[in-house]
Amino acid sequence: MQASHFITRKMNTTESNSLYNNLEKLDIATLLMNINQEDHKVAVAVEKALPLIIALVEQIVPRMEQGGRLFYIGAGTSGRLGILDASECPPTFGVSYDRVIGIIAGGDKAIRKAVENAEDDQNQAWKDICAYGFHASDIVIGIAASGTTPYVIGGVKQAKGINLLTACITCNADTPLAHEVDFPIEVIVGPEFVTGSTRMKAGTAQKLVLNMISTSVMIKLGRVKGNKMVDMQLSNEKLVKRGTRMIAEATGLKEEESKNLLLKHGSVRAAIKAFYQK
Repeated sequence: MQASHFITRKMNTTESNSLYNNLEKLDIATLLMNINQEDHKVAVAVEKALPLIIALVEQIVPRMEQGGRLFYIGAGTSGRLGILDASECPPTFGVSYDRVIGIIAGGDKAIRKAVENAEDDQNQAWKDICAYGFHASDIVIGIAASGTTPYVIGGVKQAKGINLLTACITCNADTPLAHEVDFPIEVIVGPEFVTGSTRMKAGTAQKLVLNMISTSVMIKLGRVKGNKMVDMQLSNEKLVKRGTRMIAEATGLKEEESKNLLLKHGSVRAAIKAFYQK
């Protein structure tokens, strides 16, 4: 009885009723202004969690310098957000795809379509992590708006059991998930505009925190020079043009010379280094 009451009480924030009612009767302008009003609360909630985010990043950086990988595990929207952040690190920062890894309950097919009961298996997340091998400096971050997802709880619990660094990003206070990790990041954004739709404020909060973690880690790992993405992958013409501008600014070369140098060496960092070593 006590455990059941605990879970119900802790779900109140993300599952509690919207502050708005009769949404279908509101005109479009009112709907959008009210959604925007709710969205304003997200950054404030993230700011309150900054001390713990800072402390977590301070622990992640030396572990990744020692060869550790950063794993995100989640289900549904939370899992998709982890995959999004992880998948953007290689093109943005030039790291290999096995440094930041997003895992979703139900596997890759769950990215587009929900997989029934996938989030209820407490042992599957750890199996999914182990498929990538093991490094003592690995980090596991569980993402779950509710803080009660068995897939995520089981994964971080088993990771912590072998002394890996663990953290979570949740939007409820004092959850079962938070009790299992070293760094429980709780971003309490309040009731959703549409009751229980955590793809809204909770999802936005989770993405903000993930952006902060991965970006700050990559900067401290030397993947940014000044304020430029000098290791970005040149995967399209837009990025080639961006890289060309960076080289021109750094070297004083004309655009055509800068582009040729970039294409020859494959990255902004390598091109600039080659120019100054001439």
